[in-house]
Amino acid sequence: MARDLRMAFGAGDRTAEAQEAFTNRQVQWQVVVAALADHLQRVAAPSFDVEDVTSPRNNVMAAHGVGGIGKSTLSRKIEASLAQPALRPAQWGAPAWPTDRLLPVRIDLARSAGTDFERVVLSIRLAVASLGQPMPAFDLALRRHWDRNHPGEPLEEYLRRGGLLSRFSNAVNLPGQMQSALADASQALALPGTVGGAVAQVTTALVGALRERRQTVRALAGCARLADVLDAEPDLDTLSFATHLLAWDLQQVPAQRRLTPVILFDSFEEVGDRTHRDFERLLQRIVWLMPNAFFVITGRNRLQWAEEGLSGQLDWTGPTAWPGLAGHLPGARGHGGPAARQILIGDLAPEDCDDHLARRLAQSGQPLIGEDLRRAITARSHGLPLYLDLAVLRFLEIRRTGRAPAAEDFGDFPALVSRTLSDLTSDERHVLRSVSLLDAFSVPLATEAAGQPTDAAALRLSERPFVLEDPTGLWPFHLHQVVRSAIRNADDHTDDRWSDQDWQRAAHRALAALGRQWTGGTRRDRTMLVGVLRQGLRLARDADVHDLGWLTDATFAYIGDSIWEPLAPPAADHTAAAPLSTPADALVETLSAIVRRQHEHRARTVQRLTAVIDSRLLPTELHDLAVYYRAKAQRDIDAFDASRRGYQHVADNGGRLAPAARRGLAQAARLAGDFPTALAAAHQLGWEGRQQRVLGDIHWLQGEAQRAAGLYLAGRLEAEEHAKAGEAVHNQSLRTLAVALTDPRQADDEIDLSRRLLAGLDLRATAAKTAIATLIRDAGAPDVDDRGRTLRTELETAGLTSTIPTLELAVAFHQAVLDDQEALRATIDRLRAQVQSGGYAYCVDIACFMAGLPLPTGHTPPAWLDDAESTRGRWRNFVVIRRRLLHRRG
Repeated sequence: MARDLRMAFGAGDRTAEAQEAFTNRQVQWQVVVAALADHLQRVAAPSFDVEDVTSPRNNVMAAHGVGGIGKSTLSRKIEASLAQPALRPAQWGAPAWPTDRLLPVRIDLARSAGTDFERVVLSIRLAVASLGQPMPAFDLALRRHWDRNHPGEPLEEYLRRGGLLSRFSNAVNLPGQMQSALADASQALALPGTVGGAVAQVTTALVGALRERRQTVRALAGCARLADVLDAEPDLDTLSFATHLLAWDLQQVPAQRRLTPVILFDSFEEVGDRTHRDFERLLQRIVWLMPNAFFVITGRNRLQWAEEGLSGQLDWTGPTAWPGLAGHLPGARGHGGPAARQILIGDLAPEDCDDHLARRLAQSGQPLIGEDLRRAITARSHGLPLYLDLAVLRFLEIRRTGRAPAAEDFGDFPALVSRTLSDLTSDERHVLRSVSLLDAFSVPLATEAAGQPTDAAALRLSERPFVLEDPTGLWPFHLHQVVRSAIRNADDHTDDRWSDQDWQRAAHRALAALGRQWTGGTRRDRTMLVGVLRQGLRLARDADVHDLGWLTDATFAYIGDSIWEPLAPPAADHTAAAPLSTPADALVETLSAIVRRQHEHRARTVQRLTAVIDSRLLPTELHDLAVYYRAKAQRDIDAFDASRRGYQHVADNGGRLAPAARRGLAQAARLAGDFPTALAAAHQLGWEGRQQRVLGDIHWLQGEAQRAAGLYLAGRLEAEEHAKAGEAVHNQSLRTLAVALTDPRQADDEIDLSRRLLAGLDLRATAAKTAIATLIRDAGAPDVDDRGRTLRTELETAGLTSTIPTLELAVAFHQAVLDDQEALRATIDRLRAQVQSGGYAYCVDIACFMAGLPLPTGHTPPAWLDDAESTRGRWRNFVVIRRRLLHRRG
């Protein structure tokens, strides 16, 4: 394994072994092997014609990926593996074809390598020189080009000065082979004297002889386009077309000695940009005009040759010309068609990252970077090899100081910023910084967020490999996480770096653009609402936004459906050292508390919302939102007086939540057992106050189960008419409770519907009511007691104490059906203990009604809608009917 000199000099410790580490990439190698095998089979076929310049080309594959992903390393490894099988990585499988029939040559197109087009052509010709014989057609054209464009400069001197003589062991033979081709042509034409300085004379005579089809030049006459090339002005364009002659020459080599060139173009992104493709056009001609050679092109950007829109900029474009490039095969994951020649080099898997770090630095054969630290670096790298290398350098830098590196030492690296921005235009860099504020974006959203007048820069940026695409997403594009983090957080030393004010202005632009996606876009569904809120809340919080603007309307639209999709990570606990400081901060905490109440104890919800209310940061409407949901949570933990005061405050303010608050007051009257007052209030609620549901709650408690079931059905249908999925399933879950009392068979269908409506929704209390309905349906079954105990524990853990009385009624019904008096007394005792806080006292009455027992001494009955005896009779009748049903099934 080669010694990594950069690491070796950086270690400062001769016991630390710094080795080059190449990890994985089996998928890419397999694609190379498959494509090259297909190519070798094609060129060996009798029907193959090297002079066919019209047929589609399948002699190229392209690998692209974000800067630092390992493209150049992959290119070097492919070259080495094809040249010397012993250098092939152990994890790469051996190809089926003999590697000694291949002629690999890698050409670095990076500006730092100083590679121009002449150097590209010379590199290919020098590699072919290993065959030890002239390439007569091409060599004549090359000699003519050289003498015209480099008068008086010996080719050998140029090769020595440019380093090509030392790179290619057979380079010294090229001038002689070219001279031999010229001499052979001169002799065939019977030209007198020395030909060393008479290239023009020879080529002119040869062109005439070829056009006249003289027998003396029959050896070259088979090259149909030789005369055209030699007759053209010997410039770079002509040199690019002359590579066709080299392909013809190679095909004339006897089959037993013939080699297949494998030409690897690396750093292809540096040959130009999307508007200046002169160099790219010359290189494409080489690929097209040398169909017997195989090309592997690596660069940051997807090779666009298969796109019709490039017609006129390049000579051969479109999917018909380049069928393999029209496909796309993700490099690390996913699948593509068998002909796919376009590979996205993906991130390394976590295990490959760990292996890379373990082998990069070692001491006495053991990894120098410990396992825990490797795990932390791997997590932050998101699989980007460049990040791993930068982390190794930082590890060495810290180690030299005598301190042990820790996980917190590895954050964002400024080098990632410079690498990412290096080949972007000014407009593209501006758009990139703007979209780094967004979790996901579309081209129109990126353009708006950047304040650009056209989509051009955003369109170009979307094609970059560090922009990942999910076609099924609301917004299809997102930045590679490491690149995004580096752009946002690392020190930026570029000339056009943004100031803090620039970032602030960009955040406000992006926030406004998100708002327009919802308020002014063609799509105003729930998915869009949740999407803009998720991004908008983060932006507003991170940018310390004070004017919440469209976020207020979006918040009320979100809560109106009671579905509670996650919006943002839970805000950190706010202590005296870190108080809420902006309206955006307070809104994020409010919505986080409301959503998280499905998973946190309701006492915690009360605590969080109290902190928001006490901060007084929110405008009145949103302040009332926090008060209202705190009142709901207070009701759930039996803080009925505080809950009633909260509802009254919101109702008195008359804002958007006033109808809901009036519903809360009606429910408070119900919880207190004042059913006439609750009924009167319920009739004033209308749809916005969810009147049908509130009426159903009241009548269910009177033992009027069928009437309640009808009201809940009306409420569900009304909710569906208003497209309120949360309210619809809430009504359906309550309907299951009512139907389960009267008709267990019908309850099966109602419970099934409730579960289907709940699928994908995060409504814990609603799901609990459906679970309680199954206990009522199954009353008398032997497992009901155990199921009831399990559900009671879950409700207590979640802080949903307001649902426990309903559970106890279901258990009491089951026990009454079995006439288990001892268990009934225990249930009634639990109920009496639970209702000491002042709500749900009527549940004690209902349990006694079902059991046929008198009310406990000193118990104050509620105000029923009619007399207590009628209510008792209805509840007792449910038990009697269920006993008869079980007896018949008996």
